[in-house]
Amino acid sequence: MRIVFMGTPDFAVSALARIIDHHEVVAVYCQPARPAGRGQQDRPSPVETFAAARSIPVRTPKSLKSKEAQDEFAAWNADVAVVAAYGLILPQAVLDAPKHGCVNIHASLLPRWRGAAPIQRAIMAGDSETGVTIMKMDAGLDAGAMLLTGVVPITDATTAGALHDALAVCGGDLIIKALDGIAAGTLIATPQPENGVTYAAKIDKAEARIDFARPARDVTRHINGLSPFPGAWFAHGTERIKVLTAETAAVQGAVACVLDDQLTIGCTTGAVRLTTVQRAGRGPAPAEAFLRGYSLPKGTSLA
Repeated sequence: MRIVFMGTPDFAVSALARIIDHHEVVAVYCQPARPAGRGQQDRPSPVETFAAARSIPVRTPKSLKSKEAQDEFAAWNADVAVVAAYGLILPQAVLDAPKHGCVNIHASLLPRWRGAAPIQRAIMAGDSETGVTIMKMDAGLDAGAMLLTGVVPITDATTAGALHDALAVCGGDLIIKALDGIAAGTLIATPQPENGVTYAAKIDKAEARIDFARPARDVTRHINGLSPFPGAWFAHGTERIKVLTAETAAVQGAVACVLDDQLTIGCTTGAVRLTTVQRAGRGPAPAEAFLRGYSLPKGTSLA
């Protein structure tokens, strides 16, 4: 089939890589290059870089609302548009242009976690599983009928980074099955249930500060759910120390207090052991290595 692919970040690259092995990708749409790095030079997105290296035509419109943009999109004469974390709302004219419409690779088990940050929110909420839903797109926010789903487990040690990678692979596998089903006319679209709808709001940087005055399991989920980006953190003096991985510890002590020489911090219920941390301007380090170069002795308050 003739496919227009629409995606921007690393998450979408896995699906695009799978699709080009099975179908003709006639064009790729992604967000425009944005300033990045110390020099703040414009840097193309992972999807643009991947597509350009394979000589696939790339378009980076700031909007798809104009008639000119919509006419160009329709001129690709696509059978299907595949959307994965694209970042722009698709007008109805774009949704209607491909022969079989537009399908979305969404990183949750819909209708749970519609919206911008489903991977992080699933971990932070303590879900035991999440997954990928392939859905037919309509004008609603991730509200279209479901075509296929795949489940990925979440453990107490799962970080957002690890879950992102697992879901990207799952999405690549599912989209190939979905496109095969669309081509054969065998896929059945199932409306999303009205019950169980939740929304995954975009992560606000203000959420990143760790509140040790919560149960240890909640603190651990918060840390792992924001790892590696933006990264949960705590303050000590003038230092802001990022925590990338943590685990609950079966001990009890003063809230927000260092309890031992293993970087175990007391919470309202239990404690959390910080296993991977990062000082500003330095790389991530295991807690043991971090403590060799930074003093956080037993009894230190992090409140």
